[in-house]
Amino acid sequence: MAMKEIAASVDEYIVGFPEEVQIILQKIRTSIVSGRHDINESISYGMPAYKLKGKPLVYFAGYKNHIGFYATPSGHEEFEKELAVYKRGKGSVQFPLNKPIPFKLIERMVKFRIEEVLGGKE
Repeated sequence: MAMKEIAASVDEYIVGFPEEVQIILQKIRTSIVSGRHDINESISYGMPAYKLKGKPLVYFAGYKNHIGFYATPSGHEEFEKELAVYKRGKGSVQFPLNKPIPFKLIERMVKFRIEEVLGGKE
């Protein structure tokens, strides 16, 4: 799939990448929805998007040299120290593909966002 085309589903989005990147994207996807049937998965802003109770939870995206992860500003603020070693924006972080992807950190960020949404802080 060309980068300008918008995938109709997360499956279609993931298969548009080289196999080694597909594995990473699938692991991130699994980290987000693991054991939860109340998280809605869709494509939004051209990337995989996850909502809980109708509220944005997290997004991720594959790029040529990194994985973008978006846990809204609050998720990034909460993990500022751990994310300090990565290139960041206000609500985004870039995990370089030439380094190990911090899957445990991603899981913790997702858990934080779930608790935030369920606790009504969102």
